[in-house]
Amino acid sequence: MSSAPAVTHVILVEAGVRGVTSLGDDVFIVRCDLSQQVEVYDAETFTLQRRLTVPGLGYSYGLVACASNKCLYASDYNNACIHRVELTGSNAVTKWSVRGNPAGLTVNSAKNVVVVIQVERKLQEFTTHGTLLQTIQLQPDRPIESPNQVTELTSGQFVISQAGIHDRVCLMDVQGAVVGSYGGTRGSDLTKMNMPRGLTVDKHGNILVADVGNNRLLVIDRSLTSAHEMSVSVNGGLSHPFSLWYDKSRGRLYVSEMSGGRVIIIDHLKDFTSSHVSPQS
Repeated sequence: MSSAPAVTHVILVEAGVRGVTSLGDDVFIVRCDLSQQVEVYDAETFTLQRRLTVPGLGYSYGLVACASNKCLYASDYNNACIHRVELTGSNAVTKWSVRGNPAGLTVNSAKNVVVVIQVERKLQEFTTHGTLLQTIQLQPDRPIESPNQVTELTSGQFVISQAGIHDRVCLMDVQGAVVGSYGGTRGSDLTKMNMPRGLTVDKHGNILVADVGNNRLLVIDRSLTSAHEMSVSVNGGLSHPFSLWYDKSRGRLYVSEMSGGRVIIIDHLKDFTSSHVSPQS
């Protein structure tokens, strides 16, 4: 593994950040509060441009933008719904209800939104306007106490992070069965994790996970057999990294912190095989 050139910028939010995503020249951030707003920053200057009001938005553990449907989705854990914000015209906001507590979400290859329903331990796929297309009941080899985030691979399989008795990252087939996993018990060495949360995947299928309790980013190879830490030299170190967003078009990784009040941006990152990235703030 070799180091790759990288430039790190920092957006100071001065509050915990639950979600970050981007689309074009806009970066979207949702805080750990009940402000019922999504902040929009410029992707070049990293300055606050505007705020999108999302009436009734509670605690959101999932935020993702869709270029095809030109909208932003935000999960609402305590109000059991998904909010959809138009990113053109009036920024109209609609929502639809889900059963259970929606946590992480992603836009899949069909341009539909896939949501983790945490309490009921399942995935649900919806159209952009909230029509339920399918439900995938998670069928783990060991109990999945708290599925958190989900991302889709090019194979159509899903990667899910889970916390609880078994802190691990699981590979799920399209029927919801576990076909591979990494981790399993809580700890701090490279074979273990402590409250894994955010997920993203590079072009080679390497999985990057926000290992919240260990204040680190862990890179798991696509076979789920080995891992290394992506060392990020940022002032004070990472403080509970929570959500991840990888903009492949820019080679840019966004890392939000639950405790640090920052969004850390790493540029010129073609994949996750680099063992170390250095900052420039």
